[in-house]
Amino acid sequence: MRIRLKRAYDALFRAFGPQHWWPGDTPFEVCIGAILTQNTNWTNVERAIVNLKGAGMLDAAPLRKARGDRLRRLIRPAGYFNQKAKRVKIFARWFGDYLGDSFENAKGIATPKLRGELLALNGVGPETADSMLLYAFGRAVFVVDAYTRRIVERHGFIEEGATYDEIQQLFTSNLPTRRKLFNEYHALIVMAGKHYCGPTPRCDGCPLRGK
Repeated sequence: MRIRLKRAYDALFRAFGPQHWWPGDTPFEVCIGAILTQNTNWTNVERAIVNLKGAGMLDAAPLRKARGDRLRRLIRPAGYFNQKAKRVKIFARWFGDYLGDSFENAKGIATPKLRGELLALNGVGPETADSMLLYAFGRAVFVVDAYTRRIVERHGFIEEGATYDEIQQLFTSNLPTRRKLFNEYHALIVMAGKHYCGPTPRCDGCPLRGK
């Protein structure tokens, strides 16, 4: 399996090149983006991010003070804006209370403990927490999303119906534990999912075909 995963990575990298992902100007923006991208596509999230930036509210302090109706209006393009407005404010409060509004203060916290703190927040599941850990906190955590599940099941890397943890373990137990590798691999999987492995597969030309 280790060799197969390495071949798959090499094929994706040759096809798509380095991704420089996740899009976001600051780690805090990455975290907010991870919340807003739940159940929607990134294009919609970008519109909501632009709105927040334009209003000077893409930081923890102004988000904590934001009126609910104004925040809902700003993030409306991302969908489910009532739920997401609450989740964004909860995260902003936690960021202040637990980390003093500084990612530097997270450096001494072990990854499992930090992950547990994130998972305890309303609306933050494993994919959202792991996205924050990898792309904002710089931890070597592999993110499993719908594209990842679809690709590993269709290509026989794992049996259908595997849990999030089982799919994550597939990668972490067979790859070197390196943040940059996990970052790039996940971003490349997203590219493959967008171009070839949607709900209806488009297998012709897929770089993973036969891998």
